[in-house]
Amino acid sequence: MNISEPISLDALLPPAMAEKAEQLGIKRAKADILTLSVLGVLAGAFIALGAIFATTVTAGTQGMLPYGVVRLLNGVAFSLGLILVVVGGAELFTGNMLVIMAFANRKISLKLVLRNWLIVYTSNLAGAVATAVIIFLSKQHTFGSGAVGLNMLNTAEAKTSLGFMEAVVLGLLCNTLVCLAVWLTYSARTTTDKILAIIPPITAFVAAGFEHSIANMYFIPVGWMVKQWGSASFFETIQRAPADFPHLTINNFLLGNLLPVTLGNIIGGAVMVGLVYWFVYLRKTQPAKG
Repeated sequence: MNISEPISLDALLPPAMAEKAEQLGIKRAKADILTLSVLGVLAGAFIALGAIFATTVTAGTQGMLPYGVVRLLNGVAFSLGLILVVVGGAELFTGNMLVIMAFANRKISLKLVLRNWLIVYTSNLAGAVATAVIIFLSKQHTFGSGAVGLNMLNTAEAKTSLGFMEAVVLGLLCNTLVCLAVWLTYSARTTTDKILAIIPPITAFVAAGFEHSIANMYFIPVGWMVKQWGSASFFETIQRAPADFPHLTINNFLLGNLLPVTLGNIIGGAVMVGLVYWFVYLRKTQPAKG
């Protein structure tokens, strides 16, 4: 760096943020498979950690606090996941929808975009499900006299009860806010800036009940495990039975939730945020056709 260049802590303005998004998109699209895979597993685990925090914080609050307050607590706690991803460094499928900006500006091919999304998505799934297995084996679902496990079951049951189109739209709304959170971090100069930029949009999507595909890779499998393998004493403690959660099946997880939510996440992130900001700030900078 030129030593005469002034050092500034001022936030980057949107045009500079768009250029940063483009350069990060190029870097992500061209990263090697092993690096993407490891960072993808980390991101899946990080989002799962945010989900664990949210589930624990709101356990036992049903009927004790107003609905909106519970959702607010849920969202603030869940923000941990994206903070870990952005500050700690990881590759998250939903946030990587912004790679589309580099493609739209003709800096990378569609093949590279799809390669990134596929590798990161499958790696996120591995990290989230592995974390769900570890949490189940820890018997955390029995904490709070089973309140944590009941929260896991209720959350997973609600998510697998959604209609297909409902899940698509909830996924669209969710990733619009997630990618706006990531977009805002591109203006940041410090770690504090990044954290403060992340919390409000992520809290908003969780509080509003929107659907995040990678979070659901933890929420639903851990709930399913509790339903399938929770002990008789656990169900006796929470005064429920596995049959009380009829929608919580693998088929409903994969086809009834994960598929439509993923489609919605792609539309919300790539179209509603990525292509909009490309159109506003980058379309005039793309190279002319030869």
